[in-house]
Amino acid sequence: MDQAHTSYTGISIQVSLSGYSFKVSSGEDVSCSGWQGAERLFTTPEFQRRYNWVEISLLTPKVALVPDSFFDPAQPRKALEEVVPLEEGDFVESVPLPSLASTLVYSNSIGESLSKVVAQTVLPASGQPVRVLPEMYYLLQELEKLTDYNKIVASWGGGYLHLAIAQGKSLCLANVFHAPDFTTAQYFIFLCLKRLQLNPEVTTVCFRTPLDPEAEMSLYRYFKGVVQI
Repeated sequence: MDQAHTSYTGISIQVSLSGYSFKVSSGEDVSCSGWQGAERLFTTPEFQRRYNWVEISLLTPKVALVPDSFFDPAQPRKALEEVVPLEEGDFVESVPLPSLASTLVYSNSIGESLSKVVAQTVLPASGQPVRVLPEMYYLLQELEKLTDYNKIVASWGGGYLHLAIAQGKSLCLANVFHAPDFTTAQYFIFLCLKRLQLNPEVTTVCFRTPLDPEAEMSLYRYFKGVVQI
């Protein structure tokens, strides 16, 4: 790996049906791309480098968090189809979350091929493609890093809101909502806060996906803080 590559620590890429976004980390500096169209994939210079680490997530709505006490590793499809509708040919996978004593079951079969192409294009230093995981996996990982008592991490893209909420060390919610526009996404955020009796005025909401200025200002009217992570 040449010297030009070694300064780039890592890259996190989020893929949806409508395109992709990414964040490049170099030491303490992080640069964000905003949403990009699929047609720019092979001309994105950041995708031509090797990184110490690579994370690729797909904003799939076909995902569910199952407590290990209820999960049969031999039947991940059965666990997922009890929560979300699946097509006959949908391939179902799972990834353990030991800190939550749970397993995330999911299907990346959502009618796109972009995430597979990204995984073959953007490689870590080893040269081996990384596994494409559901966006919910990384939302739950981010929850554990937050120090506030009320913790909200969200992503919105491809017509879906991905939302994870915790209080202290207790996970309160991990779900995906159909939200074709940001107004609908906000509606589901506030609906969940109301049901969990969380006050947005003392809560910071964190987004993993890009927010345009209008959406960010709309959230600022209600929350103590809005952070893009």
